[in-house]
Amino acid sequence: MLTPYRMDTNSLYLTEQLNLLGVDVIFKSVVGDDLRRLVAAAQHALFRSDIVIFSGGLGPTEDDLTREAVAEALGVSLRRDPEVLHGIEQRFASHGWKMAPNNAKQADVLDGATVLPNANGTAPGQWIAGQFDGREHIIALLPGPPHELKALYESKVHELLRARVPPAFLAVRTLRVAMLGESHVDACVSPIYKRYTDVETTILAGAGEVELHFKTRAATLEAAQLRVDEVAGLVEDELDDAVYSRDGQSLEQIVGYWLQMRGATLAIAESCTGGLLAERITSVSGSSRYFLGGAVVYSNQLKTELAGVPAEMIERHGAVSREVAAALAEGIRYRCESTLGVGVTGVAGPTGGTAEKPIGLVFHAVAGDHGTEVVQRNFAGDRKRIRRFASTMALDMVRRKLM
Repeated sequence: MLTPYRMDTNSLYLTEQLNLLGVDVIFKSVVGDDLRRLVAAAQHALFRSDIVIFSGGLGPTEDDLTREAVAEALGVSLRRDPEVLHGIEQRFASHGWKMAPNNAKQADVLDGATVLPNANGTAPGQWIAGQFDGREHIIALLPGPPHELKALYESKVHELLRARVPPAFLAVRTLRVAMLGESHVDACVSPIYKRYTDVETTILAGAGEVELHFKTRAATLEAAQLRVDEVAGLVEDELDDAVYSRDGQSLEQIVGYWLQMRGATLAIAESCTGGLLAERITSVSGSSRYFLGGAVVYSNQLKTELAGVPAEMIERHGAVSREVAAALAEGIRYRCESTLGVGVTGVAGPTGGTAEKPIGLVFHAVAGDHGTEVVQRNFAGDRKRIRRFASTMALDMVRRKLM
């Protein structure tokens, strides 16, 4: 059943592993527990692809239908394997459990399939390699629980695939860009990447960040890597210092590197981001070497008590203002005795906005030895997106300050 309570991590893992073998993943389908639709999805997959991997639906219950669907799509029958059944029975017995009769279903094997023993569960995987409809196919059925799927892939499937997949090497480069829009980035760099028809370029946008992925394959890993590096280098030259990462590292990691390289420390006073900025900074291992701490100063009273913002300044300019953002950065820097101080204040919504100070208005400030920089931005989106934008903007200001 398709629900919002499960996240599909299996396809992400398998895509990564297949890419390492030089195999491009061209399609992914998520199908509910309906035999007719599962058969149709299997038939379509076999029509368009040489390698088809199924995950999940190998368990003992009525809604575990992958074996039946693949058998029907291939036009083969299922047989109950006595050796597999014995192994399932032994597994239950070793735990002192009574095996329910429906567990025997997990011993049903497609004609022509090789059983892939599952050391972490009762449902084994299955492997078929052969001709169907006049074409060579490789088909793998893997269990759904991620720890079972991963272990079975690494212990069995990887070597089986490597023995059959023609040698090819795939190289990938990822550039990350801060605080530029997706359309702006594409307008700048599309004249470059369009010249390289052998390199696949993908642009992904997030709140305040854009990722550019470059991928190609070649006869050797060195040749493939040289090609993607060539394209990525030209794109990086075009985007200049908006590119903060050349190998997929996060903005908070990069800020941490810069702080350590400069021997600098950081403290923050955040209002509308509500601790998100501190959470992102401290998500990096070793951040205690440069992050001293700070305060979530949501109320006006705490802006004064913890960050030293004068009450009359808040009264005169309002909590969401250029002046208060600067005072937050300077005050927290003074109180924590840090190299840099950051202040963030704004209107995250969905309420609280006015004509003068609309939802999405955020002031960011970074204070250091050479003064305080304040940037005003108006972000679009819901509360979660605005807070993410604001934390990204603050981190990027710190990065640029240290550069």
